[in-house]
Amino acid sequence: MPSELEELVEFLHSPQPMIRNIALQHLVGYSTGPQNAIFLRDNCRPIKDLKIIARDTPKIAKDALTILTNMSEFVKIRTMLVEDLGFLEFVVTSITKPEEPNADLFCILLANIAKDNAISNIFKIKAIKNQNKDLISSKVLDQLMDCFVKGAEKKLNKHATFDYLAFAFADISRLAEGRKYFVTEQEYDSVVPISKILVFTEYDNLVRRAGVASTIKNSLFELSEHITLLDRDGVNVLPYVLLPLAGPEELSEEETFELPDELQLLPPDKKREPDHEILRVHVESLVLLGSTHYGRDFMRNNGVYPLIRELHLAVENDDVREICERLVQLIMADEPGEAAANQRLQITHADEEEEVTALEAL
Repeated sequence: MPSELEELVEFLHSPQPMIRNIALQHLVGYSTGPQNAIFLRDNCRPIKDLKIIARDTPKIAKDALTILTNMSEFVKIRTMLVEDLGFLEFVVTSITKPEEPNADLFCILLANIAKDNAISNIFKIKAIKNQNKDLISSKVLDQLMDCFVKGAEKKLNKHATFDYLAFAFADISRLAEGRKYFVTEQEYDSVVPISKILVFTEYDNLVRRAGVASTIKNSLFELSEHITLLDRDGVNVLPYVLLPLAGPEELSEEETFELPDELQLLPPDKKREPDHEILRVHVESLVLLGSTHYGRDFMRNNGVYPLIRELHLAVENDDVREICERLVQLIMADEPGEAAANQRLQITHADEEEEVTALEAL
């Protein structure tokens, strides 16, 4: 004999909207904790029902999306959701829809299911044209990027901040196709996507800072693009990685002069990134930049060492200190410089794959 909870979850499959909605309201609280296994019964039929209900009116859809988001902690459910190209398209186009009340909830769901490698399906989706006058690209990832950048602090949609797209970007950039996207100039605006999010390394929102830090790091696995990414007249990634690492410590005049312009006039009360995990990720980004001769020379000539020295002294965290020590070993090694023009040619595909394999141990 089925339990009351089992009977309740069966009502999600009812052809009567009122019964479905009442059941849905009562089931939201069971989507976290040990009882959430109820949604896995009958070959995950409740999840299939929720995917349909999520397309209902925003008020009803909110509860369905909440359950799906909570249940996406299960690998099986993440895979089930992200491999459904129609559902993935529904999620991303809902995020870009003007005035969508549940846009942030869709962002969180996307961030969760992006942990599955099948998130590469996002490159198969075409953006809906003319749905939003502020989003002009025909690529859905471009539109999501513009939502994230233009929509911060509810500037694009009064119901949404789009903060959790940062985590979606971080996981998309784990994949080769994703990394390539973030470091490649896009046709619709002639801008390299990674350059749009650099300003958020010092933003006052932890979710944005964390997701952006990981996206930058993952993008730097494209070793052949380091010269372009370091170009002061181009992407200019280095200052934005260094700024969160800098604190109130006073450097010597000579050391300060070597720093990028963006770091030479920092206030005496400059606050360092308080989250140790984010600090570690940023230093790992510098280690990746140090995987080429050009990157090491560039960092030596741009005052990276004194900043890392002060970070190592100030932060009492073994993981941060350990990666700082690894970085110092790289950038303080006495190596002859090489011409930038030749550096790009020396990074072959085989070399890149070998370096990436080694650096993924970070």
